[in-house]
Amino acid sequence: MQKKIVVLGSTGSIGTQTLEVIEEYNRLFSPLALAAGKNEKALEEQIRKFHPSYAVLYDEAAAARLKDAVADTDTKVLAGMEGLCEIASLPEADVVLTAVVGMIGIRPTIAAIEAGKDIALANKETLVCAGHIITKLVKEKGVALLPVDSEHSAIFQSLQGNPKKRMRRIYLTASGGPFRGQSLEQLKNVTPQMALKHPNWTMGRKITIDSATMVNKGLEIMEAGWLFGATSDQITVVVHPQSIIHSMVEYEDGAVIGQLGVPDMKLPIQYALTYPDRLPMHGNELDLFALGQMTFEKPDPEVFLGLKLAQQAFDQGGSVPTVYNAANEKAVALFLDEKISFLQIPELIQRAMEHHTRIDAPSVEQILEAEKECYERIDGWIR
Repeated sequence: MQKKIVVLGSTGSIGTQTLEVIEEYNRLFSPLALAAGKNEKALEEQIRKFHPSYAVLYDEAAAARLKDAVADTDTKVLAGMEGLCEIASLPEADVVLTAVVGMIGIRPTIAAIEAGKDIALANKETLVCAGHIITKLVKEKGVALLPVDSEHSAIFQSLQGNPKKRMRRIYLTASGGPFRGQSLEQLKNVTPQMALKHPNWTMGRKITIDSATMVNKGLEIMEAGWLFGATSDQITVVVHPQSIIHSMVEYEDGAVIGQLGVPDMKLPIQYALTYPDRLPMHGNELDLFALGQMTFEKPDPEVFLGLKLAQQAFDQGGSVPTVYNAANEKAVALFLDEKISFLQIPELIQRAMEHHTRIDAPSVEQILEAEKECYERIDGWIR
């Protein structure tokens, strides 16, 4: 029987690759519902190709135009947060893959869990900002929370067959981005064009900048903490330029188990959809002889300040990770618009964290309010 998949963020990098996996294994999966932010043209193309029962655009004006454009199809078009939450909790859905960017993902993920759906998670903000809410709900509802990020999928795979209580340490690997090994002086004049040239991965603009600042790895520290019950002291970031080892787990007997593979997001996507089974995937075979060697380095926390700030935010907990994330989102947008410098991104994150009054266990409303306040504060600083 086919698994019915809801894809939140279907027009982005993860979403389009998810649809490629679904297309290849259409005997096993069917896309029940697709959702995007405001890319009506791309979503219309997906509707006509995959024939989902439902489609959602977060932007209500774009959704109205899409509804008219696909009136000749059987796809029902919905809009806004209400539409996202509706498709996330459809009775016939089996798995909800959340790949939307930003805090938009929190409410639909909660709606899906409350409706008893398994979650394939590719939205970092959901756990970074609301991990205390999500993990409790997952346990209460008995649903699966399956990581789609390559690093967290690697950790998840490395834990199979072993109890988490035997885990001593997580080694979270990082490519180092385009500026690996450079000094603060060398990073002073980085342009958006320079930062968008990732050496190994093809990703969206925001996440590519996050990789360049290593803020992405900071967010992944927090995500790993919630997913695997680890403290920041149990998570070590290792720069691995070849991006072949996607992460590792060290056990208390000293054994280190990792997952290796070529840099290809389809593997973690497919594993999340097929877990606990594995299916053939062609064209991504790892050639160790061609690779020759793998190297490992320590990241410089003074050069990549965002990494150090993430550990502090995770340790402080409560609403502080929300501020870390929101300040970074705002700073990255300003940098891409060439309104601030590359090195001002972590500076704004630090300043925002210092000006925030921490809330211990924030509700979703308080999380969203903390984000809004952070945005407004930075707008006041950068005019």
